[in-house]
Amino acid sequence: MAVSPQAAATESGTAVLHLPKTSDSPALLRIRHSMSHVLAMAVQRLFPKAQVTIGPWTENGFYYDFDNPEPFTEADLKAIRKEMLKIISSRLPLERIEVSREEAERRISEQNEPYKLEILAGLQEPITLYTLGESWWDLCAGPHVANTSELNPKAFALESVAGAYWRGDEKRAQLQRIYGTAWETAEQLAEYQRRKQEALRRDHRRLGTDLELFSIEDEAGAGLVFWHPRGARMRLLIEDFWRQAHFDDGYELLYTPHVADIELWRTSGHLDFYAESMFGPMQVDERQFQLKPMNCPFHVLTYASRLRSYRELPIRWAELGTVYRYERPGVMHGLMRVRGFTQDDAHVFCLPDQIGDEILRVLNLTERILSTFDFRQYEINLSTRPQKSIGDDAVWDLATRGLIEALERKGWSYKVDEGGGAFYGPKIDLKIEDAIGRLWQCSTIQLDFNLPERFNLAYVAADGSRQRPIMIHRAIFGSLERFFGIMTENYAGDFPFWLAPEQIRLLPVTDEVLPYVESLQQQLQQQGVRATIDRSGDRLGKLIRNGEQMKIPVLGVIGAKEAETGAISLRSRRDGDLGALPLATLINRAVAANQQRLPGLGDG
Repeated sequence: MAVSPQAAATESGTAVLHLPKTSDSPALLRIRHSMSHVLAMAVQRLFPKAQVTIGPWTENGFYYDFDNPEPFTEADLKAIRKEMLKIISSRLPLERIEVSREEAERRISEQNEPYKLEILAGLQEPITLYTLGESWWDLCAGPHVANTSELNPKAFALESVAGAYWRGDEKRAQLQRIYGTAWETAEQLAEYQRRKQEALRRDHRRLGTDLELFSIEDEAGAGLVFWHPRGARMRLLIEDFWRQAHFDDGYELLYTPHVADIELWRTSGHLDFYAESMFGPMQVDERQFQLKPMNCPFHVLTYASRLRSYRELPIRWAELGTVYRYERPGVMHGLMRVRGFTQDDAHVFCLPDQIGDEILRVLNLTERILSTFDFRQYEINLSTRPQKSIGDDAVWDLATRGLIEALERKGWSYKVDEGGGAFYGPKIDLKIEDAIGRLWQCSTIQLDFNLPERFNLAYVAADGSRQRPIMIHRAIFGSLERFFGIMTENYAGDFPFWLAPEQIRLLPVTDEVLPYVESLQQQLQQQGVRATIDRSGDRLGKLIRNGEQMKIPVLGVIGAKEAETGAISLRSRRDGDLGALPLATLINRAVAANQQRLPGLGDG
């Protein structure tokens, strides 16, 4: 199922205003591209020493990078926006002009804009620029609106200022990037800003701290995750579910090392194509070892440990394998981009005529796993053979047809990214839509002709000849860390009952009922229900508030009456007041909710 382009869903399930992406809307592309030029013109009017660099559109807006002697402040942003309104109201034309390289160089030299000279050096003729009014212009391919009167003054906002390096190179000049957003209508802007505030409320970094799930400790190094007991409990639940789902689907599990001799990475090609994202080698016993950035070569070596027969194929191997990649300091972001993470990797070794069935099997497993975490809307891309690739045409055609066949048999719509595949094979990428309409790159299915070739993999065919197997790379979560972050934001920290690290918190009204409360906890835990006791001795109102702040799914209030009748007064975050229930009833509902992975206790 693909994401509907017509509406996004609110938490209540009500359709809300659709917000198009720049890449999907030619009108927005012109608006945002033009608005970036209006921004640059306004900045240079107010700050004559500011030099412009690049100013592209983004999926939700635009930005421009400036080299300015002084940092821009919030007050400056207000002044810049005011100047932009003046430019818009002046009804200035935007015109495209083709010039020679010499003419462009002359114009740039007159303006003393060294960054433009470097940009010009990388452009092919014809050189195009866009003028804004009579005095301001920039190198640009467009497109733009014809006149600033087409820009809605009530449908744009300047959002923030951030640092950026010229050409993304940390060794070059540090610039200031002004971010903005622009829409066709004021209503679209208001909806975008509402969703942005909602995204802040759901930020997994804040929730990770508030709910005591995980942390990233600077003393240990950036980008390395510390799982706290509550987060570790959730991770264990996710992993146990993942493992059982794979056993049920005919996979076997592997455990492979975290390091290997550097020659392995030379054979696999990672030293040639991936070295910048790998940590440096370590010397051990006069040999160099490398932390693994991928699990694939280890699975390949396992396959190659003995000669295989065609009768054994397909072979399905899965691993929750922790890998290590060097990420630059500026790109790391909570759990979404870290230096050490666990991939839910799997590799299928199969015969060419098994591709379609195996891909369909992966799609079915992907749907089963993702839907368990309430991700049911997807955007799917099929990427085909690029110009630079390896492998025979016939194998590529067979592999691509296998992917298409599987998607069609599954009944999923998809977009084709012509030439967007990896050099070693075609692939399917799946983005999941969260509760506020955002898309996240998640699952990937890739066919690989490269590693079987590099490692000389083979199987004995029915005629006794040695043949090369097809290798399918597949990840459903992508990485546990990133998926955990996406999941946390999707639920806004209100995790379903079956997944919550603390399912039921028992609140004793007085110390006299503590022995009874302790017996309740013990009986619940014996049935696999994660129950805790708040022993703070606070008043009931504060006990309840504390439980709500920690987003505990169910709070159980126990006073003298409950102790006397052998019941528990329950209130659920999801289902409201459940009334007083006997312990046996509570246990039955909780056990059923866990076994069936239900969102709430009241569903049991």
